[in-house]
Amino acid sequence: MRLSIKLLCFVFITFSTLNTFTQNTDNELFDRIDSYLESSVTNGFSGVVLVSKKGEIILSKGYGWADRENKIPNSPSTVFNIGSVTKQFTASAILKLVEQGKIKTSDKISLYFAQTPIDKSEITIHQLLTHTSGISERTGGFRYDEASKEQFLIEFFESELQSKPGTKYQYANANYIMLTAILELISGQTYGSFLNDYLFEPSQMKSTGYKSITFNTERLAHGYYYDRNDEKWTDWGTTQQHLPYNNKHWYSIGKGDIHSTIEDLYKWHIALKNDIVLTSETKEIQETPYVAENDEMTSYYGYGWAISHSDRDTKIVAHNGSNGLYFADFVRFTDDEVVVIYITNAFLGSGSENVAQEIGKMIFDSNYRATPISKNVYELIHEFMKMNPSVNAEKLPDFLKKELNYQFNDHAVLNRLGYSKLKKEDKPDWALELFKLNVKLFPEDGNLWDSLGEAYLKYDKMEEAIMSYTKAVQLGNEGSKETLNELLKKE
Repeated sequence: MRLSIKLLCFVFITFSTLNTFTQNTDNELFDRIDSYLESSVTNGFSGVVLVSKKGEIILSKGYGWADRENKIPNSPSTVFNIGSVTKQFTASAILKLVEQGKIKTSDKISLYFAQTPIDKSEITIHQLLTHTSGISERTGGFRYDEASKEQFLIEFFESELQSKPGTKYQYANANYIMLTAILELISGQTYGSFLNDYLFEPSQMKSTGYKSITFNTERLAHGYYYDRNDEKWTDWGTTQQHLPYNNKHWYSIGKGDIHSTIEDLYKWHIALKNDIVLTSETKEIQETPYVAENDEMTSYYGYGWAISHSDRDTKIVAHNGSNGLYFADFVRFTDDEVVVIYITNAFLGSGSENVAQEIGKMIFDSNYRATPISKNVYELIHEFMKMNPSVNAEKLPDFLKKELNYQFNDHAVLNRLGYSKLKKEDKPDWALELFKLNVKLFPEDGNLWDSLGEAYLKYDKMEEAIMSYTKAVQLGNEGSKETLNELLKKE
C-alpha cells in the first residue's frame, strides 16, 4: 500500500512538473510572438493573430488599429476581408454537394451549361478546384466592378485557354467564380445562404459571411495603404463600401472577399478537425496534394488548400489571400496539431506576408527570434528624402538594407517614385537622382534606362537623354526606338 501511494505521488509530481514546464514554455512562446508583433506596430503593423498548440490557444490578440480615425483597436473579434482564404469555403461547399450526391468532381461543366464551347467542354469540377482548367488568370474583371453572373459566364466561355484542360496548373480566380455559379445552379441557393446553412452555422461561426452583415459595422477593419503620391497612409474604408450593393458581384464572389475573424476561423479549424461539416473521407480528398504549384514541387494544390511539408517532414495545409490591402494567412500544421491564423489590414510589404512563417519558426525553434516587420518601402524612401539632399541618393540602398533587413532588389519602386517626383519638380532634383540610381542598381533593365531618358528630356539634357534611350534600345526596349529616332533627327 505504501509503495502504491509513493508511486501515485511520483506520478502526480511528474505530471505537475510536466504541466508547469509546458505552461512556462507556452508563456515564453507567447512573449516571443507578442514582442515580435508589438515591436512591429511602431513601424505601422496592424492586424490580428491566433496561435494554437495541441488544441490550446496560446495567443489570440489584436495589434494596431481597425479604424485609425475613430481609435478603434484591432481585437480577436474584429472582422477582416480574408482574401483567397475564401477558396477553402467555396471548395468545401462544392464537396458538400458531392456528399449530398448532387454532383461529382469528375463532372464536366458542359453538363451544367449548354452554352459551353467545344474548347471548354472537357473542363471538370476537379480541374476548376485545382486550377488546372487552363483558364487565364486575366479572365474576369476588377473584383469590385459590377458584373452579372451572365456577363461573367460569357467572358469565361469566350476567353482563350492558356493550356489544354487538365495539363497544367495555373492559379486563376475565375475557376472559383465558375464553381460558385455551379453551386448556385445545383443548390438553388445563393452562395451566401448555402455557406451559412452548411458551413458557418454548423461551425458556430457567427461573424463570417460574404456580403450580409449581421453585426455592428464598427467591428469591420478598415483597409489602409501608403499613398506614394501623397506620401501618407490613406484609409480605403471597408470592403462592404466597395462591393456592389446589388447582385452584380460576379468578379468577386467565390474566389475572395469573405469576411471573418480569427476566432471564427479557428472555429472552422475545429469543425474540420472534428468532421462537423465534412466527413473525414471528404476532408482527406480536400487535403490531397493533386498538382504541384511550383517547379521545385515543394507545394501542391488540393481543393482550396495548398499542401506542403515542413523541414521536419510534417504535413502543412494552408492558404493565404489578399485584395492588395488586407492579407490573410491560415496555416495548419496538421501533424503537429499547430494552427497559426493571421490577418492584417495594412500591408507593409514582404514582411507582412511572412508573419505566419515567422511565428511557425518560433513555435518549432525555441531559440528563434523574429525581426520586427519593417515600414513600407515607399514610406522609408520618403523619410530618407526628407532627411537628405538629392546628392546623397547613393546612400539610399544602404539605408534600405538596414531598415528592411534584406538587400533591396525591386526594379519598380524607385521608378514609380521617380515618376511621382517628376510630376512635382520643376528642376533636376530627387526625380532625376532616383532614375539615375535605379539604372546603377539594375543596369540591364532597358525600361529603367527609358525612364531615365524621359527625365533627362524634361530637364532639357538632350545629350544625356540620347545616351539613355540608346542604352534602352540596346537592352531590347523596343518602345524607346521611336523617341530615340526623333531626338537624333533634331540633333
